[in-house]
Amino acid sequence: MNKAITLITALLAATVLLSGCGPASNGPVTSASKAQPSPAETAQTPSVAPSSAAVSAPPTTATTSTTPKPAATGTALAAVTKLTVKGRAPKTGYTRAQFGQAWYDTDHNGCDTRNDILRRDLKSKQMQNACKVTAGTLAPDPYTGTSIRFIYGGASEVDIDHLVALSDAWQKGAATWAAGKRLALANDPLNLLAVDSSINRSKGDGDAATWLPPNKAFRCTYVARQVAVKGKYGLWVTSAERDAMVRVLTTCPTMGLPGPGAASTQATVPRAAQPAPQPAPAPAPVQPGNGATALCNDGTYSFAAHHQGACSRHGGVRVFYK
Repeated sequence: MNKAITLITALLAATVLLSGCGPASNGPVTSASKAQPSPAETAQTPSVAPSSAAVSAPPTTATTSTTPKPAATGTALAAVTKLTVKGRAPKTGYTRAQFGQAWYDTDHNGCDTRNDILRRDLKSKQMQNACKVTAGTLAPDPYTGTSIRFIYGGASEVDIDHLVALSDAWQKGAATWAAGKRLALANDPLNLLAVDSSINRSKGDGDAATWLPPNKAFRCTYVARQVAVKGKYGLWVTSAERDAMVRVLTTCPTMGLPGPGAASTQATVPRAAQPAPQPAPAPAPVQPGNGATALCNDGTYSFAAHHQGACSRHGGVRVFYK
């Protein structure tokens, strides 16, 4: 009996434990079965800022200077800063004739300026005499980088370009110059270059702000020559022109400024052709006081009332008085 009662009691206790009731249900809850907080509880729970030690600060970057280095003395880039900057003046009054006779022999070497430049710039030249170039090769043409054959009297494929166009010079100071200074600029070898004619004519009177050679490898030399010419003659530049010069020369900061050359900035203007002197008119004959109307060839006088028949018997009329 007692054993039966003990067995029944054990079975009842096991049933209570399996149903979740009884003292075991009030025991500690394990972490695996712990319930997550509700959204409301989460909203009411103050957030805690992470420790500053746990946040990595961004690396500090040293500031680098972008100030360009000053241009070296003697370079074309340094010379740009010495040019006067002004606005473009009107083109009023400009003609090619304002710069004197084209290709005038300003250096008095017996050769015109055009042939001087052809002899300087062409290769494999053929000459008619010590001055005149009849053929040669522009190798290469500085504006295009190609080679051009020049033949005198053939197709016009080679021009002599004014690097600083005469019209541009007129609008930037030359309009007020004496004729001799304009003649000098137009014939100064520093300002002259044998080039492809078609490209040269597309340039017109453009400055560095509006036209540069298609051959990019020549642009530094081209602009440096323009700076040298404008500095030598005291021509000014516009602000856009100066900025364009700086942009080009910044790519070649060691490019030297070309020297001024031997040509003077003043040339002797040739005298205008004078008409041949005319013989002085014969002085009017002195009319005698005896009332004669004509002097005869034999020295006698005629008193005829009309020219017809005067001095008919005295060798004809030398002078009529009336």
